[in-house]
Amino acid sequence: MAGHSKFKNIMHRKGAQDKKRSSMFSKLSREITVAAKMGMPDPDMNPRLRLAINAAKAQSMPKDNIQRAVDKANAAGGENYEEVRYEGYGPAGIAIIVEALTDNRNRTATNVRTAFSKNGGNLGASGAVSHGFDRVGLITYPASAGDADAIFEAALEAGAEDVSSNEDEHEIWTAMDALHEVAKALEAKIGAADSAKLAWKPQTTIEVDEANAASLLKLVDALEDDDDVQTVWGNYEVPDAVMEKLG
Repeated sequence: MAGHSKFKNIMHRKGAQDKKRSSMFSKLSREITVAAKMGMPDPDMNPRLRLAINAAKAQSMPKDNIQRAVDKANAAGGENYEEVRYEGYGPAGIAIIVEALTDNRNRTATNVRTAFSKNGGNLGASGAVSHGFDRVGLITYPASAGDADAIFEAALEAGAEDVSSNEDEHEIWTAMDALHEVAKALEAKIGAADSAKLAWKPQTTIEVDEANAASLLKLVDALEDDDDVQTVWGNYEVPDAVMEKLG
């Protein structure tokens, strides 16, 4: 697929994005609820909640849905979600990091392990692959937000460390502890981002061939189909020609 970024979550592939839109609101709602429960329910006083709400708005999530997710944080008898990370290997030894928000660790662990085992991978121990990634901030804007030079200049002025632009979007990378500050500065300059979150950026990448790419995409899709899974990161690079063949 033209413009495919080797770093971004596979959810951003056009076809996958359309297919998974129905589950996207559920994942966004869960992040809003967790963010509101961990801090103040006021987004102006809670940076994580502000980013979560902005991400929901960027996906056209209705205001009522957003407010319900915030309200759930203080609702009696509401779900208590916890953040869990899983690490493992996909086809061709690709390193995979899975981030989840769950109210049942046993269920989520079983589902993640099953997704790996059925799609040519295996779940590893905590810390098995994360040493090969950097923990950073990632802010994304659609290509329509501005040309590459303008976004690059705005991002650097806001304190970002790197910018990558393609025909679909702009990816702005920040230091982990600068994410909220940079996102707020960019919002004032060019509007709310599509997303702003902590990310796992691979230190090196592995280019996968067509056979392994097909299996890898099935694994990532299986993981992302799970309601508990929020994000999936990997150290892979899929060539545009291979993406076009796979559709």
